[in-house]
Amino acid sequence: MSPRRARRRESSRPFGFPTGLDKVEEWPDGEWKVRMLTGASSTKNYRCPGCDQEIRSGQPHLVAWPNWPGGDEERRHWHQACWRKRLDRGPGRTRY
Repeated sequence: MSPRRARRRESSRPFGFPTGLDKVEEWPDGEWKVRMLTGASSTKNYRCPGCDQEIRSGQPHLVAWPNWPGGDEERRHWHQACWRKRLDRGPGRTRY
C-alpha cells in the first residue's frame, strides 16, 4: 500500500477574498465599488461605520465607496458582515 499524498491548499487567502481588483456591486442604495483586503497590506486601524468597532491592522476587511465621479473621497473600511447587513439597520441610523 502506498502512503497518502498530502493535499496542497490552493490558496492561503480566507474564503470570500478574491484576488482581483475593485468590483462594482449594485444595491438598493446605489452602485458601490468594493475592494476586498486581506489585511496584510493594512498598517493602521480603522473604525467600521456599521458596528462602530475597530478594524485592527492585519485584519481582513473591505473598502467601499460610491460609484460616481468623486466618490472615491467617500471610501470607508467595513467588516465584511457589517457591509452585507448595512441595509437592515433601523431608522435613525445612517446607512453609510
